[in-house]
Amino acid sequence: MKKILCATRGGEASRRTQDAVIAMAKEHGATVLFLYVVDVEFLKLTMRATRPDVVTTEIEHMGEFLLAMARERAEAQGVRAEICLRHGPIIPAIESAAREEGVDAIAFGRPTGPDSSFSLEDLERLAAQIEADTGIKTYIL
Repeated sequence: MKKILCATRGGEASRRTQDAVIAMAKEHGATVLFLYVVDVEFLKLTMRATRPDVVTTEIEHMGEFLLAMARERAEAQGVRAEICLRHGPIIPAIESAAREEGVDAIAFGRPTGPDSSFSLEDLERLAAQIEADTGIKTYIL
């Protein structure tokens, strides 16, 4: 294993996942590719006047900051890390980044409770679909 993709979005759950991926990379001598995806499709659901370009820029800045923090945490533990920011729906963004960046593995954080974005069952299905689509091994950590 040479490169592991880890999509991240910030928060305590993301830090736990980052730590698990950093440990995995350290064990295998791999590089971590931290990915942040900017998806502003949710703006179509609001009735308020919003400027998607402004919101996109703000989310990009937040993503760049979170990615820089993740990279620093990995490098502080002796693990080489790269960062990648993409736009659009999360699944196509993960799949295209994984293919284009030549990753050997894709890691997801295990859901921690009812407030998680996915149930474990849904995440397992999603991981299996991404693995089938890309041929890249997925892990739930």
